Amino acid sequence: MAQIRVTMEVGNDGVAVITISNPPVNALAIPIIAGLKEKFDEATRRSDVKAIVLTGKGGRFSGGFDINVFQKVHETGDLSIMPDVSVDLVVNAMEDCKKPIVAAVEGLALGGGLELAMGCHARIAAPRAQLGLPELSLGVIPGFGGTQRLPRLLGLSKAIEMMLSSKPIMSEEGNKLGLIDAIVPSEELLKVSRRWALDIADRRKPWLRSLHRTDKIGSLSEAREVLRIARQQAKKTAPNLPQHQACLDVIEEGIVHGGYNGVLKEAKVFKDLVLSDTAKGLVHVFLAQRTTSKVPNVTDVGLKPRQTKKVAVIGGGLMGSGIATALLVSNIYVVLKEVNSEFLLKGIKTIEANIRGLASRGKLTKDKAEKALSMLKGVLDYSEFKDVDMVIEAVIENVPLKQKIFSEIEKVCPPHCILASNTSTIDLNLIGEKIKSQDRVIGAHFFSPAHVMPLLEIVRTQKTSPQVILDLMTVGKIIKKVPVVVGNCTGFAVNRTFFPYTQSSHLLVSLGVDVFRIDRVISNFGLPIGPFQLQDLAGYGVALAVSKEYETAFAGRTFNSPLVELLVKKGRNGKNNGKGYYIYEKGSKPKPDPSVLPIIEEFRQLTKTMPGGKPISVTDKEILEMVLFPVVNEACRVLDEGVVVRPSDLDIASVLGMSFPSYRGGIVFWADTVGVDHVYKSLKKWSEMYGGGFFKPSKFLEERAIKGIPLSAAATSSPSSRSKL
Repeated sequence: MAQIRVTMEVGNDGVAVITISNPPVNALAIPIIAGLKEKFDEATRRSDVKAIVLTGKGGRFSGGFDINVFQKVHETGDLSIMPDVSVDLVVNAMEDCKKPIVAAVEGLALGGGLELAMGCHARIAAPRAQLGLPELSLGVIPGFGGTQRLPRLLGLSKAIEMMLSSKPIMSEEGNKLGLIDAIVPSEELLKVSRRWALDIADRRKPWLRSLHRTDKIGSLSEAREVLRIARQQAKKTAPNLPQHQACLDVIEEGIVHGGYNGVLKEAKVFKDLVLSDTAKGLVHVFLAQRTTSKVPNVTDVGLKPRQTKKVAVIGGGLMGSGIATALLVSNIYVVLKEVNSEFLLKGIKTIEANIRGLASRGKLTKDKAEKALSMLKGVLDYSEFKDVDMVIEAVIENVPLKQKIFSEIEKVCPPHCILASNTSTIDLNLIGEKIKSQDRVIGAHFFSPAHVMPLLEIVRTQKTSPQVILDLMTVGKIIKKVPVVVGNCTGFAVNRTFFPYTQSSHLLVSLGVDVFRIDRVISNFGLPIGPFQLQDLAGYGVALAVSKEYETAFAGRTFNSPLVELLVKKGRNGKNNGKGYYIYEKGSKPKPDPSVLPIIEEFRQLTKTMPGGKPISVTDKEILEMVLFPVVNEACRVLDEGVVVRPSDLDIASVLGMSFPSYRGGIVFWADTVGVDHVYKSLKKWSEMYGGGFFKPSKFLEERAIKGIPLSAAATSSPSSRSKL
């Protein structure tokens, strides 16, 4: 393992070069911060040092504060683990240093890395270095003086935009705006930085302390107006996130009472936010995403991924064309197969529209879009399959059809070729039942739209070879997806965990709760849309097909709702024909449709679930819990059966696949935050009140609640545990 250290070399020119070394991104771990303090003190004391240059090893300045320290604080609740960087290091040892310090920035200076650079007296950067303060995306605010120095170097509006969006800028833009003093080629970076530092020492260049500048802030009334608009904007875009308003408060403190007071308030607010539920959730999701790439007996057995240059996609519908798009824009050749030329042309047109859409939104250059389209070939037979590395079948959910396709591709594809299906519910053993090469069968479950949604569920059977799993994980990363390896069962991890989500919403409606109120409660919790609007968007055909699958697989614990059938009978098909629970008109937002209410009334008469024929009285909190606790209950079964490698995989899958709010940490993490005992007792109470098996707590949940063990704790070995993996 590479050594974590800070080194200092003093040249004949009297410049001390202090270098951060903590690969891969020179994160500011606690030993690095201690090392920086020590080296700056030494350089200040030494009479042979006239000036100082701060840089990072291996072509990167620093990716910021070590996020593992946050995790330790969350585990222990001990804030004293956090070192005093802002005042002790950045203000006292660096900015107020009696010798000039120049930051030589290459690759990236993010978070604490950029804050260190802003504490220097000048910043020289290599081309295309990333500069940013992404702390708000982790539930905190910049904590090493960034809320004070960035507005003073960039101007208030741009600084607020950078902090609140967590998006970086390139060094070229930083140079135009005044954050960077000069851009020089990488090979000259240290030479120019040394000379610049000496020029400051000799008073040939200005000696500027960022914290004391006010020339870019504007008048107090102008600044307050900018902050007022930013606050309003943040209330709309981030209503449940405390760090946005806190960041603006801290910026204002520095403008009104001076930069140093701003730094002191920033340090206090930073510590308060570190222990907030929002920071705990966001840090958990960040680390959970990293962990998904570790799969026992796959990534730890010395296997090397094979190259995937050419992929065949069978079926050019919505999913097939989305998958093809994702592959093409990542430089993978695609053969698209359809059953006739009309369907093929439609598929190709959809892919073209997807790629042009990405280009028009600035996600792809025109040249890259043209190159991607040139890598696509449409076919009506298997003649082009002889040299493909992978086939992804994306046809309709029909078992005999899928079995027929798998028998055909096994014959025509090379022996190393991966045979993948994009099925969202069907058992893969069934799909690959009739072929010999069952070790090559795997699920590649994309979420719609496939070229946009970031999750890729990789479904392994008992027979899938580790090499095939590793290869598909690698392709997932190449096409910028987050691959999560899961076991084979109806609905796999995400759709299975969330099947009660729609059903519990329907059950609530049958008990007399208003459809639109349920959607509102779920949106206020942080999901982009509620379950009924989601059903409108997904289409009722999907809802009907999927509910039958779940009724069969999970008999005794489903709520069989006739509501969608009634809607279809009355000529409604959601967004597809503009009429569902909501009215969909071009150019305007979906509006609740009052004419759906008589259909809902008919549904209530049919189900007869209202106690004494009267609607139940519930609070918004109870609605939220009645919709989401059954999801937690199913998540417990998924954990108990070993469908996922670890509980945090289910958290990241719920965030990326179902848009569960990331600041709540994912479905399992959130349940632990709410309290396992509360989830268990609530489900038990509803089970007794409303009968049936829908709310009945699972054995796993009951066991954890009684023993007081969090759901996210490692599984004890129960008989069913690990069966799916």
